[in-house]
Amino acid sequence: MPSFFGSIASAGSDVGWAAWVEAIVALLIAVAIVAVVVIGVRFGAGRARGRSAWIGELERRIRVPGMILAFLIAVWITCAVTAPSTLSWWPVLQRILLIAVVLVGAWLLSTVVTFGMERLMQYDSRRDATSPEARRRQTQLTVLNRLAVVLISIIAIGAVLFSFPEVRAVGTSILASAGVVSIIAGLAAQSTLGNLIAGVQIAFTDAIRVGDVVVIEGEWGRIGEINLSYVVVYIWDERRLILPCTYFTSQPVESWTRRSEKILGTVYMDLDWRVPVDAVREKFMEIIEASDAWDRRSANVLVTGSEGGHVTLRFKISAANSDDQWDLRCLVREKIMTWLQQEHPEALPVTRVTLEGSSDR
Repeated sequence: MPSFFGSIASAGSDVGWAAWVEAIVALLIAVAIVAVVVIGVRFGAGRARGRSAWIGELERRIRVPGMILAFLIAVWITCAVTAPSTLSWWPVLQRILLIAVVLVGAWLLSTVVTFGMERLMQYDSRRDATSPEARRRQTQLTVLNRLAVVLISIIAIGAVLFSFPEVRAVGTSILASAGVVSIIAGLAAQSTLGNLIAGVQIAFTDAIRVGDVVVIEGEWGRIGEINLSYVVVYIWDERRLILPCTYFTSQPVESWTRRSEKILGTVYMDLDWRVPVDAVREKFMEIIEASDAWDRRSANVLVTGSEGGHVTLRFKISAANSDDQWDLRCLVREKIMTWLQQEHPEALPVTRVTLEGSSDR
């Protein structure tokens, strides 16, 4: 029976110890080169950070995927030009490295694309963050960013799957069948694909924008997020209303900021017939002129109804945005009510009842 050391020597001669040493040395050199490159990039980014802060931010975001990708490529090249490429398990390792490089490369590309879109949105918001045109651009950039990330992910997953000959053969046979493709497209268009198309349509038809004030399903709120398949509405009481994108392409939506945030508001009061309208009008103007919420575009008091035992007064108020308009309406309602109670109680609504006396016996 051969000795233990004799067996090791025999096995070593089979695989070639010299080749393995060569592979390990080459791998260490590759890792060292990657480390030097990473250190150089970080040093250069640190020097440039003083002049351009975005360079340091970009380096911070791509640091992890960049280091992993560089290491994988270095390992792949090293193994391909040294001893492992001659071994029986090299094809399996090569496939694993290919998959890892594709996925990490997609991660790195998605990070760069997202960073670029965020920089564009930040630059645009510094110039103008509140106008309808600015909110339209913000919405389009947000949807484009998410669409780009989804496309990169789909392409990366497709490249990984089609690297397997078996999957490539199955995929080719399926794509060659027009009937199967039409069935798949028809089913997808009813739900996922339909929402995806609706999301892109919302972004580029300017139907709604991030930040728009809307009334949906009887709820007042702002458009907070526009994703590829759904829209999130931030309700005023901090609830969230999540609706599919197809809702906004098939249902009516009440928008208060379609072209401008300026808005008119009304307050209605049912008062007695004895109300002094001129005095109420003067008090109303005094109240709103003392408030910063009134933008001084429009204001009036009109009697818009006189049915039954009361008259209806309408107070119309203009404001720069819906928040100011709400505050101003509450202020007018409270001040006018208090003033009528103190100065003109006869103007408060009453119910008149006529009692007929009983006939004499």
